[in-house]
Amino acid sequence: MKYNENYVIELIVNNHPGVMSHIVGLFSRRAFNLEGILCLRIDEGNTSRMYLLVKNDDRTEQILKQLEKLYDVIRVSLHTEEECPVFNTLH
Repeated sequence: MKYNENYVIELIVNNHPGVMSHIVGLFSRRAFNLEGILCLRIDEGNTSRMYLLVKNDDRTEQILKQLEKLYDVIRVSLHTEEECPVFNTLH
């Protein structure tokens, strides 16, 4: 991974009030800026898919590990913007 590139963190999370707050709070407490957030419910609405646009730096791996520990996070995956161009179409 090259530092200072944008990456997309894709999350599958339980869909209920407070989940977004827990996730962005994790970033806020670590002074890690989110460049973009996109969240959509999936299936019958019990889960959501979240895309977080971040600049890669030396804390990215630690953030991923801490996201995986959150109770409502089901799956975490990291993509380059080329692999997951969801934010490119929103400009």
